[in-house]
Amino acid sequence: MHDLGGWWIVGWLILALIWVGVAALGWWSFKWFSKRNSLKTKQTPLDIAKERYAKGEITKEQFEQIKKDLS
Repeated sequence: MHDLGGWWIVGWLILALIWVGVAALGWWSFKWFSKRNSLKTKQTPLDIAKERYAKGEITKEQFEQIKKDLS
């Protein structure tokens, strides 16, 4: 048998760091997707109208009418 000294400890530490990294990546992905989905659902009707006006989907008159209707 070969005497590895303390090198087996380094191997276990590297393996543990890899698993911690995988777990951290999974946690970060979950948080990122959760935050992204919650931002989409918190838009008010006025926010949607502003976005549509900025994209040129509605005219200024239509936007003003929507603002008036929502007030």
